[in-house]
Amino acid sequence: MKIKTTLAAAILVLSPTFAMAMGCSGYGHTEQAMSCAEGTAFDEKTGTCIPVVTG
Repeated sequence: MKIKTTLAAAILVLSPTFAMAMGCSGYGHTEQAMSCAEGTAFDEKTGTCIPVVTG
């Protein structure tokens, strides 16, 4: 009986840890929003923000 109680307690203690480990990486959350500073735009080729040239 002591082993079953210990095992049940361990499962209850560790279950939130495994649930949080999933985070936002699963269930269709594969893209991350990108925002650039004012006067720059996101370049998909390089994956960075580049200055916007007007003129």
